[in-house]
Amino acid sequence: MSQQLTGARWQDELTVELKDNILGYWLNNTVDEKYFGYIGEIASSGEKLPEAHKGLVLHARIMWTFASAYRLYKDEKYLAASKRAYEALKTHFRDPEHGGLYWLIDIKGAAVSDKKQVYGQAFVIYALSEYVRVTGDQEALAWAEEIYRLLEKHAYDPVHLGYVEALARDWTETDELSLSGKDLNERKSMNTHLHVLEAYTNLYRVWKPEGLKAKLKELIEVHLDKIIDAKTDHFLLFFDDEWHSKAPHVSYGHDIEGSWLLWEAAEVLGDQSLLPRVKEAAVRMAKATLEQGVDEDGGLFNEYDGHHLDDSKDWWPQAEAMVGFLNAYQLSGEAKYLEASKHSWSFISNFVSDREGGEWHWQVTRAGEPVVSGNQPKVGQWKCPYHNSRACIEVLERLEHLKSEA
Repeated sequence: MSQQLTGARWQDELTVELKDNILGYWLNNTVDEKYFGYIGEIASSGEKLPEAHKGLVLHARIMWTFASAYRLYKDEKYLAASKRAYEALKTHFRDPEHGGLYWLIDIKGAAVSDKKQVYGQAFVIYALSEYVRVTGDQEALAWAEEIYRLLEKHAYDPVHLGYVEALARDWTETDELSLSGKDLNERKSMNTHLHVLEAYTNLYRVWKPEGLKAKLKELIEVHLDKIIDAKTDHFLLFFDDEWHSKAPHVSYGHDIEGSWLLWEAAEVLGDQSLLPRVKEAAVRMAKATLEQGVDEDGGLFNEYDGHHLDDSKDWWPQAEAMVGFLNAYQLSGEAKYLEASKHSWSFISNFVSDREGGEWHWQVTRAGEPVVSGNQPKVGQWKCPYHNSRACIEVLERLEHLKSEA
């Protein structure tokens, strides 16, 4: 299929996927009219769980998604959806005493988990920045600045650089560091650093103090010097305070996502001394992912633990592969990356996108069969519209850019 996929047809298919199957699904199924914000969980069967707890990441990602969709289409219903998530964050997730936001709350707005997970704070900065990009809202910008200062004051490591994984509600040290049940309980992680990088990049688009500029540059360098394994061109995943690696795992989705987010950060920063180094790293990471992580059908494997390949395919690495390989093509001009991006879309279209129930399946087997289980919902704390909507938006914008260059 990828051979016959013209840029125009690809754009048409992505537009339908984005507007109807992703954004349409979230608008029609997830608004919580009874309580506030958005429903915390919808099972893979489509059953709504209206009493489910509400996740910080879910609401921040919904806010970002619909602000970004509004930036693309200028449709007021998208802005209203973003604003609904913003109001929930402001009214119910925000910690009025210590600042920052709770990780998980119930349907009454009471904190279920009140720790300050740096990953979650970063996603709110990312969402607020996108909202400011499309509205110019000064209250949202002031809040993004406030969270940034809290992270720099409490989570930043001035000795070894980088950011601690999590802190207690009052920003003191905590032993409960891990992001989720599948993450190691270590002081620092690739995942949190990647999303602080992403958040600071978007914040720098709308707010350009010298302090943030320096922090963004430092974060890019931390990825290049500490997080990318120079021997393999993969990200290392977990670390102690001094950046000693604590796990041999390879996460193909994070590698290909990181390759394009690093380049985006360097471009937005505009530091000419960094650009060549980041460009080389981005292409090398894409190359390693293409050679080791992509199946014959174009799907991206989940991860490799040093001994065993997890050959199932979650939704989000497929989304990131489509963007990351197209980015590598734009940087290198090598046709194999364009083909890989097209092949990724073909895999998504054929197996991952749920054309009957809407949205995307959480996971498919290597054979392409959807995995239906209770811990892999259609909507949940980790199952949000961000990876797939962003992939569609990014590729649509990049194809338009390539068309104008032709």
